[in-house]
Amino acid sequence: SRRGDSLHPFVASVPATGTFAIMGMKYVAAYLMAALAGKESPSAADIKKILESVESEYDESIASKLVSELEGKTIHEVVKEGKDKLKNFGGGGGGGAAAAAGGGGGGGAAAEKKEEKKAVVE
Repeated sequence: SRRGDSLHPFVASVPATGTFAIMGMKYVAAYLMAALAGKESPSAADIKKILESVESEYDESIASKLVSELEGKTIHEVVKEGKDKLKNFGGGGGGGAAAAAGGGGGGGAAAEKKEEKKAVVE
């Protein structure tokens, strides 16, 4: 099993072994930032520039490994691969938002009842 399987779909499609597994997220994030900035195929130098801009440590071997693993693939393809791998993962993350929204609506209804009582008392 790969470490990234339970993380983000993009990470799940990138092989994670050794040091890459431990430090890979910041390299993947930097790669994605470069891609979002318009780089079709971000390089290790792009990753280095981003990581150094936030005073993060940089390891050329990790960045080079990530770039070589993603060579010839578009971000959209990699994300789609990751999503396909996580389809049956579940998690129910959307349920929390619905519950929070429902809780807010209930508070408003309680406030309306109080206003009605005040109107009757006056």
